[in-house]
Amino acid sequence: MSQPSPSLQALEHEPHTHAQLCAFNSAFAELGLRFRWDTATLHALASIEGEAARLAAYIKTHHAHLLNAYSIDFLCEAILGRKNAQAPGEWAPAQTTHQAAVRQASQGYETGGWDWSEPGLPALAGA
Repeated sequence: MSQPSPSLQALEHEPHTHAQLCAFNSAFAELGLRFRWDTATLHALASIEGEAARLAAYIKTHHAHLLNAYSIDFLCEAILGRKNAQAPGEWAPAQTTHQAAVRQASQGYETGGWDWSEPGLPALAGA
């Protein structure tokens, strides 16, 4: 993929976006899927309503060979199950840090968000 713009790089470090990207990429790695999302990919899929629909569109476009062995519903459910175990909730393109903190607090999480540099979290090859 091409290098993300400086504004997309800044968004990648926004806590909610960063948490969602880490969770998606960890889910992909745990399931043995050889793809990795970055902020540009996340924003390219942002116009599609719903995480399952975004995943389905991405898989159909970039990894259609997986559909020879698995149904799209099975793949999306497996990915989202693992992703949501790490970072519940759906990424929204216009979500701000404050909105993410309020959402996390309303779900019973501390408003500080997750620290993805915490030891013991899965690391991705090449990351």
